Amino acid sequence: MTMELFDRQKEAVGQGERTILVNVELTSGNQSTGGIDEFKQLADSSGLNIVKTLTIKISFTKAQYFIGTGKVDELAMLVDENEIEIVIFSLQLSPSQERNLEKALKCQVMDRTGLILDIFALRANSFEGKLQVELAQLKHLSTRLVRGWTHLERQKGGIGLRGPGETQLETDKRLISIRIKNINKRLLKVHKQHDLGRKSRVKNQLPMISLAGYTNAGKSTLFNLLTKAQVYADDKLFATLDSTIRRVMLPASGEAVIADTVGFIQDLPHELIEAFKSTLEETRQANVLLHVVDASDQNSRDKIEQVEKIIEQIDAKEIPTIIVMNKIDGINDFQPRIDKDNEGKIYRVWLSAQTGDGVELLYEALSQSLSGMMTSASIKLDVQSAYIRSEIHKVGFIKKEIMNEFGQWLLEINVTSHYLERLLDKQGVSLLWKQKSQQSQIA
Repeated sequence: MTMELFDRQKEAVGQGERTILVNVELTSGNQSTGGIDEFKQLADSSGLNIVKTLTIKISFTKAQYFIGTGKVDELAMLVDENEIEIVIFSLQLSPSQERNLEKALKCQVMDRTGLILDIFALRANSFEGKLQVELAQLKHLSTRLVRGWTHLERQKGGIGLRGPGETQLETDKRLISIRIKNINKRLLKVHKQHDLGRKSRVKNQLPMISLAGYTNAGKSTLFNLLTKAQVYADDKLFATLDSTIRRVMLPASGEAVIADTVGFIQDLPHELIEAFKSTLEETRQANVLLHVVDASDQNSRDKIEQVEKIIEQIDAKEIPTIIVMNKIDGINDFQPRIDKDNEGKIYRVWLSAQTGDGVELLYEALSQSLSGMMTSASIKLDVQSAYIRSEIHKVGFIKKEIMNEFGQWLLEINVTSHYLERLLDKQGVSLLWKQKSQQSQIA
């Protein structure tokens, strides 16, 4: 029993297939797209050979083909003349519209959702990421399973009357259902492992910082800058799919955990939001959310709104957020700066993750946001432990320091509880006092 449709859907699009992009603009304004530029970027990211790009304006969608029959005939001629293999629509097609268009155009047809799913399939590297993408693909595929079996779908059912088309269709549905259940079981095990890691971070009282933002805003580049990691970063949509977590020592804030997550996009397919809930959980558990924005993008305001909608969907709206206006190196004569609200709290930082300009302003903003998790303390270092001062100085914890008549150092520091515990475990370090107060108590 073969699953021709399933095999066909699982094949990656990005093999250089000759493609026509159909950018549909609804003059009624009832549906939105990310714009033709983003549509082209999506197609480029999948490695397609884009032969032509058409823009079709319609006042309302048609039930049969989504577009009018005249445009379908025109499109069919272009497909035939240019030996087109795939036609991709910028808006979402219903399963029946997709099926009808394939019959009329005699080639594969997909919409923006199918394209995004294929890009995710190309980008996923981790075991969890591949499972999440496959789960999203299968859920999307299950709504389009009738494609390929329409010539047999009128067969009557029942004992002795069940046609081969209905049998094959039921078989495909059953196999997909079984596969979805198996993937959910495997993902459940992975999620439990993630939960253990999260509980460990909570137990150690490590501040959690999560990066969020529109795809290609520069999240991975900023992540590499803050953590000195070598996470893959590229100027393409969805370069990062797999969540990456690293510990980092932040100046004036101490040790923290930073998570780089998948980028968002306008009208992100519901199947992907559901499948990537575990990855997005890192965003929900954060103490501070860094909303990374491409400051050089003319559509940055619209993209900020799209990201905020998804943040609300995953119940992360209440998390303190710092807007990071990245890529200021792409703006002429623009210097790094911070913007504060009426209470003097930093809510936006302008920087370049590529050049590192302005990162010290981000550290300042993080220090302010994480101040509620900090503990003021006074410690004493014996003579043989004086070297620890240099370790603390590197991250800028020391507010005041003096040496007593015995050659011992008395330090007033502001650190996380977790880092303070680590310091007190070192030989020759003793605690004089600790409290939440920021007042200096070294005489």
